[in-house]
Amino acid sequence: MFLWDKSYNLKSFWYYVLGSFILILFSLIGQLPLIPFLPTEISSPDVDPIDILNSIPSNLRLFLILISFVFVLPGIWLVVRKLHDLPLMSILSSRKKLDLKRIFFSFCLWSLIITLIIVSGYLISPENYEVNFKFKEFLILFVIAIFLIPIQTSVEEIVFRGYLMQGFGNWFNNRFMALFLSCTVFGFLHIINPEVSKLGFGFIFVYLIGSFTMGISVLMDEGLELALGFHAANNLMIVLLLTSDWTILNTESVLKDISDPTYGLVDILIGSLIYPTILIIFAKKYSWNNWKEKLTSNIR
Repeated sequence: MFLWDKSYNLKSFWYYVLGSFILILFSLIGQLPLIPFLPTEISSPDVDPIDILNSIPSNLRLFLILISFVFVLPGIWLVVRKLHDLPLMSILSSRKKLDLKRIFFSFCLWSLIITLIIVSGYLISPENYEVNFKFKEFLILFVIAIFLIPIQTSVEEIVFRGYLMQGFGNWFNNRFMALFLSCTVFGFLHIINPEVSKLGFGFIFVYLIGSFTMGISVLMDEGLELALGFHAANNLMIVLLLTSDWTILNTESVLKDISDPTYGLVDILIGSLIYPTILIIFAKKYSWNNWKEKLTSNIR
């Protein structure tokens, strides 16, 4: 079973704390290439950090942000293989190898939904958008995104819904606590994103419900595959299709949202319907059962 296998000799939770610090260190090292491109002088001590980042050309900025996740990959190998003495598959899937068909299905399903949402928004309220497509810049963006976005999203899934979920599960010996803590930590880490400051604290609900959707899929499906495809599709489609001046990933995408940033009850309700629908589709396709046991039972 995912989170624990009788053949695994899981170490105490403090090893997971140490492992997390090691992964943070590798991430910080990966951010060093960004420093030479930051402005040497800051106009005001109160300047928004996002404005500082936006002083870097968008494609270069995206590359520098995403490249830090590449540095985390050897950190994951070091922590899992050397610190914990476990196979990498122990935090990836209960299957003998990753099920690429599951990743592909999840990716295509969420890519289609994201595309329909963006296109529908444009057709319903075209005044809220402007066409931002510039062939050369978009081509560079596409190459950067297609290679680095899957690495970024995979690293996040492996760390939070693989490594940390296993750590919390080992600590509390309970699948619900593993789900709740790993997904809550992931969701609230996005509180520093500019979208939250622009749209209000309620927007953190979007990150939380998306995080729990992926977390539930991991426990019900006994592996990260569906979450890997879902997360990659989400970030890749948004980066390529839609941007705005106030998002964390302000890119050379096809469309640009020029409307005043708002987020209300209708948006929350839409999100509350779409994410459960995704889980229902997964459940039907992969014949999920024993929901209570898989989501709330003790692990050992």
